[in-house]
Amino acid sequence: MSEKLKIGITIGDVNGIGLEVIIKSLMDSRVLDYFTPVVYGNTKVASFHRKAIGVQDFSFNVIHHPDQANPKRANMINCWQEDVKITLGEQNEIGGKYAFLSLERASEDLRNGKLDALVTAPINKHNIQQDGFHFPGHTEYLQSKMEAPDVLMFMIAEELRIGVVTGHIPVKEIAGTITGDAILQKLRMMNESLKKDFWIEKPKIAVLGLNPHAGDNGLIGTEDEEIIAPTIQKAKEEGIFCFGPYPADGFFASDTYTKFDGVLAMYHDQGLIPFKHIASRKGVNYTAGLPIVRTSPDHGTGYDIAGKNMASHESFLEAIFSAVHIVKRRREQEELVANPLPFRRLSKDRD
Repeated sequence: MSEKLKIGITIGDVNGIGLEVIIKSLMDSRVLDYFTPVVYGNTKVASFHRKAIGVQDFSFNVIHHPDQANPKRANMINCWQEDVKITLGEQNEIGGKYAFLSLERASEDLRNGKLDALVTAPINKHNIQQDGFHFPGHTEYLQSKMEAPDVLMFMIAEELRIGVVTGHIPVKEIAGTITGDAILQKLRMMNESLKKDFWIEKPKIAVLGLNPHAGDNGLIGTEDEEIIAPTIQKAKEEGIFCFGPYPADGFFASDTYTKFDGVLAMYHDQGLIPFKHIASRKGVNYTAGLPIVRTSPDHGTGYDIAGKNMASHESFLEAIFSAVHIVKRRREQEELVANPLPFRRLSKDRD
């Protein structure tokens, strides 16, 4: 438990703010007391970004394998050798090509146990599409890579934890995708993650409604009464401490979310809009349900501010430390389960 964890870090789109927030996160050498970073990218590209934001006294230690990582340095594995034309703020094929090379190499090392966790910088979901990557985003790619039957997009912050039933799908497909089985599966995953990854013994979970006013007794859609409410009852019968469905607007406006350990939203924007507002630059995207730990910041590529030294690294640093804490909690729990205290029956006549 005392050994520092190796945290793999992907650089995301080379034309975005990924390397800027990575460099800013690792510049303060004090963070290296808690983890050993292994960044998957290219030193020439990193130097370009470093110079663009005016950072002088920082460099990466070049290694070829995670086993070579220096625990006192920010390490980098060169995932390609050729020169890359960087056009900051531009969405193009180059950004997607090298984002995938970084992700592919890091994911393979993670899968093979060479890393303890993975933190991913933002990609562009459009330009990364290529041979080997035909997914809506990181979450679905890693689910396939790690052969996980299902995953939960779980947005986490100190004040709030929100998961979503449906992720990156068109709005017109949401209602047809909301089924009792889908909701129940996500509730099970959230309940398990809150116990295992956050050490909450009996999580209290709120479930949001799908329609405005949670359907208003069937006047504005029937899904809340016919699908969501019966599923909540079924989950309770399984021992999941959950309540709802709550109308989303009033739930957040009245601060009701502060009374729960987790919130299950029905779709992406229903959960992420209030989350990003409440988390205020410190939110983290955690992929629950994977056999490994993966986190990312809750922002995108930031093309509009790329190379301008304007990007905040708060969310990225939170993502790194969240990954460290979750891995340590999982391992400590495994140790406790593997080595339980012996049970001894007391004598009846003992005080």
